[in-house]
Amino acid sequence: MPRRRTSLKSNRVNKRKHTRNLKIKVQLKKAIKKFQELLSEKNVTEAKTFIAKVFSQLDKAAKKNIIHPATANRRKSRLTRRLSKTA
Repeated sequence: MPRRRTSLKSNRVNKRKHTRNLKIKVQLKKAIKKFQELLSEKNVTEAKTFIAKVFSQLDKAAKKNIIHPATANRRKSRLTRRLSKTA
C-alpha cells in the first residue's frame, strides 16, 4: 500500500482509466464479433452498413490511445478484406 498522497491519487486515476478503457475494449470486441456473425450468416447488406460503426469504434479507440493506431488500421483492413471475400 503506497504511503504518499501522490501515489494514492495515481492509483485512483489508474483505476478509473482502466475501467474506462476496458469498457471501450469490450464494446469494440462485441461489435467486431457481431460483424463477423453477419458475415458468417451471409448478411452482406447489413454487414456493409454495420462496418461503418465498427470503423468508428476502432478510430475512437485509437484516438484515445486505447489501442495503437496501426492496430486499428490493420483490423479495419482485415475486416474489409473479409467483407469483400464474402460479397
